[in-house]
Amino acid sequence: MGYRVAVVGATGAVGREMLNILEELDFPVERMHAVASRGSIGVEVDWKAGLVKCQDIAQFDFSGVDLVLMSAGAAVSREWAPRIGAAGPIVIDNSSAWRMDPDVPLIVPEVNPDEAGRARRGNIIANPNCSTIQLVVALKPLHDAAPIKRVVVATYQSVSGAGKEGMGELWDQTKGVFALGPSEPHVFSKQIAFNVIPCIGGFRDDGSTDEERKMSDETHKILDPAIALAVTCVRVPVMVGHSEAVNIEFHEPLEEDEARDLLRDAPGVVVIDKRDATGFITPKEAQGEFAVYVSRIRKDPTVEHGLSLWVVADNLRKGAALNAVQIAQLLDERGLIGRKVLA
Repeated sequence: MGYRVAVVGATGAVGREMLNILEELDFPVERMHAVASRGSIGVEVDWKAGLVKCQDIAQFDFSGVDLVLMSAGAAVSREWAPRIGAAGPIVIDNSSAWRMDPDVPLIVPEVNPDEAGRARRGNIIANPNCSTIQLVVALKPLHDAAPIKRVVVATYQSVSGAGKEGMGELWDQTKGVFALGPSEPHVFSKQIAFNVIPCIGGFRDDGSTDEERKMSDETHKILDPAIALAVTCVRVPVMVGHSEAVNIEFHEPLEEDEARDLLRDAPGVVVIDKRDATGFITPKEAQGEFAVYVSRIRKDPTVEHGLSLWVVADNLRKGAALNAVQIAQLLDERGLIGRKVLA
């Protein structure tokens, strides 16, 4: 027996990916509803062997739904997630709106699955930021073996993190460089084609950006508030796939071979780490895959107990839609999703 599921934001890149992954993982869905803004009413999205027409969020009756996966932006979530949760279903929200709310669990199933037990308090679960998810999946098995003192991470984040508009801007600018003439930036602050931009989100008073603060705050909430973090987030001209250069300082020794073995055994992690010209993962190779990939595992000689890693994941999958569906699977396994009687 399956669930009645609604995907809110079903026409967006992450919403469509949620539908794909629900099908790929054979999540038990009895009835699927696609929900979006009024401008998308009637737009059809793929579901299994057929199509589902989008319905207006303002008119949809959420009281007859068991589970809602939401990827419609923070403003929509702040307005609608409490209303939806009050109607009965659990909401798994992909936006930043609820991540740092102390009453809302922020979950990466491989890292803090027991937080799922708090799901019924407000019927909202937050899905972390894409770059945070892959970082904490890689850090968790190492932190369990040797407590982490400090992490310095630089990200290389693809344009799909800014949605379909970001992907379109990279495509248009790339064509412009070769054939059509210059294209002014609209989504990003500067040209992204053949360039990198060390700014994601707005700047804060301390000089950090919104994205950098998200990574730091969310890592503290999910993994350990005692870990010191220094984060630099960079947008790069890659369509899909986020990469991170991670330097870790531990409180006690952890040899690189031990770390490699721990990561190989860790859930959700694939280690590709040979010291030759092809023995590492790139975002292109991670595209379409579920895993968090770790390469370039080596000693950091600048601190007493240090390691360096290269961490890559598909930001639309593990960084967003897949993690949301895995949260749904976790809730299902623990019997935390109530079922409505189907009419």
